[in-house]
Amino acid sequence: MKSRDRLFPYLFLLPGLIILIVWLIYPILSALNISLRNWSIMPDAPKPWVGLQNYTRIFSDELFWLSLKNTVFYALVTVIGQLILGLVTALLIDNLTHGKVLFRMLYYLPVVTSWVVVSLLFKFLFNSSGSGLVNFILCDILHLISEPVAWLTEAKTAFVVINSLGIWKGIGFSMIIFLAALQSISLDLYEAAAIDGAGVIKKIQYVTLPGIFPTIITVSVMLLIGAFQTYVPVAMITKGGPLHRTEMVVSYIYGTAFQNLDFGYSAALSYCFALLVFGLSRLQLRIFGRK
Repeated sequence: MKSRDRLFPYLFLLPGLIILIVWLIYPILSALNISLRNWSIMPDAPKPWVGLQNYTRIFSDELFWLSLKNTVFYALVTVIGQLILGLVTALLIDNLTHGKVLFRMLYYLPVVTSWVVVSLLFKFLFNSSGSGLVNFILCDILHLISEPVAWLTEAKTAFVVINSLGIWKGIGFSMIIFLAALQSISLDLYEAAAIDGAGVIKKIQYVTLPGIFPTIITVSVMLLIGAFQTYVPVAMITKGGPLHRTEMVVSYIYGTAFQNLDFGYSAALSYCFALLVFGLSRLQLRIFGRK
């Protein structure tokens, strides 16, 4: 093969490689350099080298550990909720004889809706005053509570709002993938199970779940990564308050950089958090991805 023919495929790869280097590799290496310095946003300001000082600060940063705790709690609640409700929804839609397309569209609409829009919508629905729709229904229509609940001014109730939003918005994503996985299960397996006297629950337990188990693992990893990247709901609904008690890691990193202008420490937090998410994803695959 001529050298020109050997080089020809690399010419097609070159544009993508240039984009990868400019928009991914270079920013990653720049962030690493920033994390090792006392970085200033001013172009002519000194940027002294501090080594691992920004990384050692993490161990004594109580706000970071609080935000990490909140993020882990949010991830556990929303990932489990999206997996269970998405699977149940997929099973129900898969058994419909009419209207499958309509229900797929209705359940998938929240996924493609802007995070900003739905965050503002939930902020209005759970308004702490009597004007909020949820408080109005609970107080004035159902009479389940005597006075409005301060949903957004207390951390515990604020997490109810944020977690509910995360689950509601992600059900359609899980549902679509599970629906595709259900189509790959042979009908012969269900017929054989029916001959053996298996009911609906037994079919799901011994045919459906083993058949889509690899898909469940893949979806759970994707949902976990997405949950750890949550920022918009916190920024739009609670702004991390009260007293940073609803802060997530990404919102804390953002505030450290663009509010406190501590870019070096923010970059160090980003690197540590990225390694943590990568490690959790690998651990999840090793534990649940075995045959």
